[in-house]
This record gives sequence, C-alpha cells and structure tokens, in this order.
Amino acid sequence: MTDKTQRTLVRGCGCGVVIAVILVGALVILIGTALFDSFSNRGVSPSRTLQPVPEDVPPTAPAEVAEIDVNAPGRTADRLTYWAADLAEQTGIDPQALRAYGNAELIAKQSWPECNLRWNTLAGIGWVETRHGTYSGNFFKPSKLDENGYADPPIIGIPLDGTNNTAKILDTDGGEFDNDTEFDRAVGPMQFIPESWARHGRDADGDNYPNPQQIDDAALSAANLLCSHGRDLSTEQDWLDAIYSYNYSNDYVSRVARAANSYAIGQPAN
Repeated sequence: MTDKTQRTLVRGCGCGVVIAVILVGALVILIGTALFDSFSNRGVSPSRTLQPVPEDVPPTAPAEVAEIDVNAPGRTADRLTYWAADLAEQTGIDPQALRAYGNAELIAKQSWPECNLRWNTLAGIGWVETRHGTYSGNFFKPSKLDENGYADPPIIGIPLDGTNNTAKILDTDGGEFDNDTEFDRAVGPMQFIPESWARHGRDADGDNYPNPQQIDDAALSAANLLCSHGRDLSTEQDWLDAIYSYNYSNDYVSRVARAANSYAIGQPAN
C-alpha cells in the first residue's frame, strides 16, 4: 500500500467519524424537540378544538375554588381532590399542582385579603416555569411530582454566574436548596432563587418546613411574593407589577397571561 493510499484511507475514516457525530447530534436535537413539544402540549387531546384565548389583564376569572379549612392540620391541598379532578383533565394541569394552586388561593384570601389572587395566575407561572413541576431541562430524565408533591428528581436550574444571559448571584443559602455553594440557582416547580425563598418561602403542606421543591409550599410562596407590597391583583397595573417582580420580561408576562387565560376557560395552555 502506498503512502498516498494510506493517507486517503485515514482521511476517509475521519470523515466517517464526523458524519457519525453529526448524525448523533441531529438525533439528540430531534428527540429533545419532540420531548419538549410533548411537555408543552401535555393534556391536549388530538381531537379537541381549543377555544380562542382571551387577552385579558388581569386574566379572566377561573372556576371558583371549593371552600375547605386551610387551617386544618396536615396537607390541606388534599381536601381539594374532588374539586380538582375534572378541572385537571380539562386544563391538562397535574392534579397535585392544581390542588396546590387552589389551596394557595384560599390561604392568600385569608392572609392577604386585599390581594385578590386567583389560582390561574399561579398556574400560569407554574406552566411557564416548569410545566407544573414536570420540566427540569433534562430531556432524558424529566421530573414529576411524587405522591407527596415533591419534584422528583429535584428541579435545579443553571448557576446564576453572569453567563448565559443570567444575573450574577453569589451563593446565599450555603447550597441548602440548590447544592451549589458558589452561585445561587433557581429551584423547584416555581423556580425560586434561594435569596427570594428566604424572604417569601412558606409552609403549606403541614410539615413546618418550607421546601421549594414541594408544590404546595412553592405555590403558597409564589402567592406571598405576588401579594407583597399591598398589591391588588384584580387591577391591571398591580397584576403586571406582580408578574414583573417574578421575572422582568415582557415575553414572560405575555406567556403567563395567556396560560392563565387558557386555564380560566377550562383548556390547556399552549
């Protein structure tokens, strides 16, 4: 075999490896896209015709939450099981998440009566942030809510180190919630930054420990954040201010409003 032939064969093998890498990369992208689409459209029946979504701000009022005793011991959200059953099927929201949003609305009504927070606003945020605790960014190992309402596996965002269009936020919790002792990361179904969790975190599942990975706690803590500063979320400006306080982005506000309005008319967000 000549040197020229040997060089040709070597070059040929190199191209084959490159092609294989490209094909594998393309396959990963296709799988990832398909999985993300499945998260986005979860609960949508192929034969179901969705109604036009209102563009109201604040969002259209949703179905009323059944009255329960939110001061009872234990996980009071479970008392909303019957209320949430049909509504969860209509909206495509995980039943545990829906019960958590309803429970948080009732507690907010008692704790911050001037706030006028409705559950579909919380659901709009939950959908945009993590698809109600089912999207963690890992296409091959998605999260879900376990029987106690915890995201499994836990949802932990990228480090807020100033790269990837993030703010630079040095560690504030000693890694307690995000397992990172250098930078903070957004955590849980409602994607709280540990520093914000320290101010707004509340217990709602009756174990006396506010945990951002637990959907009841996360929903009530989001309600606490939205209702802070004496806001009245039945007014347009206060509703906008509340959502901006969660994420200062026009696109974010639009997506939350659209999801909340979709849930108000009993259909999935998209």
